[in-house]
Amino acid sequence: MMNFRQRMGWIGVGLYLLASVAAVYYVFEINQTYNRFTLEHVERVAQEKEQNQAGDTASSPLPSLFTWAQSLKTQLLLLPFWVWATIFLIPYLQVFLFLYSCTRADPKTVGYCILPICLAVLCNRHHTFAKASNQISRLQLIDT
Repeated sequence: MMNFRQRMGWIGVGLYLLASVAAVYYVFEINQTYNRFTLEHVERVAQEKEQNQAGDTASSPLPSLFTWAQSLKTQLLLLPFWVWATIFLIPYLQVFLFLYSCTRADPKTVGYCILPICLAVLCNRHHTFAKASNQISRLQLIDT
């Protein structure tokens, strides 16, 4: 028998996956629209450049066509794929694993999949183990 928290966890996992599919579809739809706008922009700039070269015999430098936002986007798009995958995948997986951990029967294990909590638990276990081994070595020194 599932309790209320587990049911809500499964509903949360389902809605999260549904929202993920919708976001991926939206991104690819935006990508298609962005490609069309980019192609139109490149064609317009090429035509302006041809008109400037045909009209002016002296070559004058073109004014800066990029704003700071466009140059920032250009620099960010030059980042490798693994950087973008890390930026988006780690938070996505953390939220998914938290929702999935809510579906477990034991409420004490909820949240152990989240990276900061997992690291804290592992460090606490290591600290406890070191403390216990230190106490055992002291007892052996006292007993001898």
